[in-house]
Amino acid sequence: MGITFDKEKQLFVFDFEYDGADDIVSLTGSGYQVEAFGKCFYYGYEFSDSVDGGVRSSFIKYVKFSESIQKDSNLTQFIQKAVNDLNRRVNLYDYDLVVMPESSSKVNQYMLRYIYRFAQPSLHRMELVKSLPEHISFDMAAYEEQYLNDVLENGRPRYTEAQKEEVRQNIRKMMDLIHQKDYFTIAKDVKKSKFRPYIMNFLRFRNEEDRMLCASIRKQNILVVDDVTTSGSTLNEMLRALRVLNEDNEITIFSLLGRKDLMVDSF
Repeated sequence: MGITFDKEKQLFVFDFEYDGADDIVSLTGSGYQVEAFGKCFYYGYEFSDSVDGGVRSSFIKYVKFSESIQKDSNLTQFIQKAVNDLNRRVNLYDYDLVVMPESSSKVNQYMLRYIYRFAQPSLHRMELVKSLPEHISFDMAAYEEQYLNDVLENGRPRYTEAQKEEVRQNIRKMMDLIHQKDYFTIAKDVKKSKFRPYIMNFLRFRNEEDRMLCASIRKQNILVVDDVTTSGSTLNEMLRALRVLNEDNEITIFSLLGRKDLMVDSF
């Protein structure tokens, strides 16, 4: 199937039967599964390489901020088709926990309800919610190990102690500014920052009950779900929160709209 954009009418046209040369979005086909985030990553649809940036942004907004999914048969069928494909590949009945970010997107909630049609009755679900800005932190130890303590081919340190301390001070200043901002400004400002993989605790468990539940689940299957994956920062945060508690579970990631080049090596 594919989706085209009618410029004259300024609307998206869904074709659930055929692919076309002018499709801006299509099912991912053989590229449905990739190794990303250090985990098995599935995504239902991807944009054409030639799609205009403005059209791409408009479609993402249409998906994420649809007023009423239930009244939009195209969007519901769009979601169902992707989840049906996922179920054929991984068998959703075998999953014990589904985790998603707290979101204003109704797509995530609809995906969850539809996933329950396949999953076992005891499937648990939880949302990771946004932390207060003052709780966001920086993994200085990991940054120093991977960058500041780097050595040259001759074995000499790449940076002097004075250079290292200057970087540390700049990071502290950056974190002081982050702690004074609102959450959405933070997300926008650090999205493409070179420090982004080391800025932690954007998301947290909603309550202690959810945290304890996740900590108690061992050697089981967890499905991480999100509607649209662009930079991968939200998925990184969810995985980080889950891995802090334990690394015994098999984690599968699913995004309705994704990118096959998200070969992130942050873990």
